Amino acid sequence: MAAGKELTPTEYISHHLTHGTAKLGDGGFWTLHVDSLVVSILLGFVGIGFLWWVVKGATAGVPGKRQAFVELLFDFIDEQAKGIFHHGNRHAFIAPAALTVFVWVLLMNAMDFLPVDIVAKATHLVAPDGFRIVPTADVNTTFALALTVWLLMIFFSIAAKGLKGWLHELFCAPFGPWMFPFNLLFNAIEYISKPLSHSLRLYGNMYAGEIIFLLLWMWAATGIVGTIFGSVLALGWAIFHILIVALQAYVFMMLTIVYISMAHEHHG
Repeated sequence: MAAGKELTPTEYISHHLTHGTAKLGDGGFWTLHVDSLVVSILLGFVGIGFLWWVVKGATAGVPGKRQAFVELLFDFIDEQAKGIFHHGNRHAFIAPAALTVFVWVLLMNAMDFLPVDIVAKATHLVAPDGFRIVPTADVNTTFALALTVWLLMIFFSIAAKGLKGWLHELFCAPFGPWMFPFNLLFNAIEYISKPLSHSLRLYGNMYAGEIIFLLLWMWAATGIVGTIFGSVLALGWAIFHILIVALQAYVFMMLTIVYISMAHEHHG
C-alpha cells in the first residue's frame, strides 16, 4: 500500500509493521510470524547457495573476484575465531558456525534496504494484511537465534565439564559451596542476561532502522520538495545503514564465538 492514499502517518507505519501470521490452535503464544520464517529460510538457502556456487567453481590458480571475496570472508572469520577460541580445533564447529551466523544475519539485515512500498505490491498478493521483509526487525527471530546460541553454550559447557562439573560450577562458583543460593542467583543472572543482550541488541538496531526508512519513504511521497529531501536523506541513511547492517552481523557473530568459548572455561 503506497504512502499518500488517505493514510495517516501512524496508519502507514502500523500497516508496514504488521506481520503475516498463522495461528496454531487458539493463537496467542503459538502465533507464527510466517513472513519472518519464510524470508529467513529463503535467505538461508540464498547464503548456502551462493557459497556452494563459489566453492564449486573455485580453482587452485589465480582466484576470480567471487572466489577472492569468499576467501577473504573465510579468512576474516577464521581469524576472529582463532583469536577468541582456544579450546581445541576451531574448524570442527566454531568457525563454520560463526560463518553461518554472520552470512545469515547479514542477509536478513540487508533486507532493510529494499523499498518497502514496492516490495509490498508483490507481498500483498499473498499476504494482504501485512508482510514484513526484515526478519531481524522481529524480536522473535533474534530471540530464536540467541536462544539457539544459548543452548549450544550449555551443551558445550556440559560436554567440556561433564554434567556433574557443570552443576558444581552452577552452585559452587564463584563464592564457594556454602554460598550456593547466591552462586545460583549470580549464575542465573548471567545465563539470563546473555540471550537477552544478544537478541535485543540486534533487534533494537534493525527495528529502529526500519522505522527510519518508513518515515523517510513516507516523506518522499508528499510532493516534489518532499521527494527531493526525502530521497537525499534516505540515500544518506542507507549509506550509514550499511555500516549498521554489517556491524550488527559482526557483533552477533562475535558474541556467538565468545559465549561458546566461555562455555569451555572452568570457574572453580
